Amino acid sequence: MSIILEAKKVSKYFGGLKAVDEVDMSINSGEIFGIIGPNGAGKTTFFNMCSGVYSLTRGGIWLSNENITGMRSERIANKGLARTFQNIQLFKFMSVMENVKIGFHVHTKTNVLNAILHTSTYRKDEQFVNRRALEIVEQVGLSPYKDTMAGNLSYGIQRRVEIARALALDPKVLLLDEPAAGMNPNETRDLMLFIKKLNKDGYTIVVIEHDMKFVMNTCDRILVLNFGKKICEGNPDHVKNDPLVQEAYFGKGLLTKEADT
Repeated sequence: MSIILEAKKVSKYFGGLKAVDEVDMSINSGEIFGIIGPNGAGKTTFFNMCSGVYSLTRGGIWLSNENITGMRSERIANKGLARTFQNIQLFKFMSVMENVKIGFHVHTKTNVLNAILHTSTYRKDEQFVNRRALEIVEQVGLSPYKDTMAGNLSYGIQRRVEIARALALDPKVLLLDEPAAGMNPNETRDLMLFIKKLNKDGYTIVVIEHDMKFVMNTCDRILVLNFGKKICEGNPDHVKNDPLVQEAYFGKGLLTKEADT
């Protein structure tokens, strides 16, 4: 199994605050990888560096053995790393199909003049986008909603639309930032099954998530951050039983009490 996304000694300092401090990570092609940690642990900052939203203070990031350190987020997306955000960012007065079609902008050559004149380039791009958008909508089970305005959908379905739009980038790696945030238990269960299906379809997926049950039942391996530092990495059982992880989430007092019983 080959490494598809790798971070070496990645750090981000905001003045005297070390939001992320010398974090190493390697993600294998074809796995579901989780990044967890208490509030303020540096998870989203780390995501933002991987996707080019933030520059690195030091360290480096590689995607499929290519150094993407310092690249702009648009170029990193073109290289095959797509992401969603914690707050859903759909065009709510556009249909599901229209939202997904927007994700194909990196794969088309049409400019404003092509669109105005309806050139052959425009027509080819339009045919390609319509065909692929429909394929993705069907792949992720959104066909019944393809003509529905995004703002009229339930929260769980909106999240799925956002992921579908990210898939339009044809990503090597899909980064999901708090995908289960705000969901009820049924929506969370459906999302878990949806992510596992995408993984079986061949997508490498990286998830930041607060819902521990979701992470433990979805991810193959998990990286744990606390105060910007990596404190643990391994499979769910290893992470769940690690003393540093238990202390980070529950406090030293609880561990001491459990040790005495």
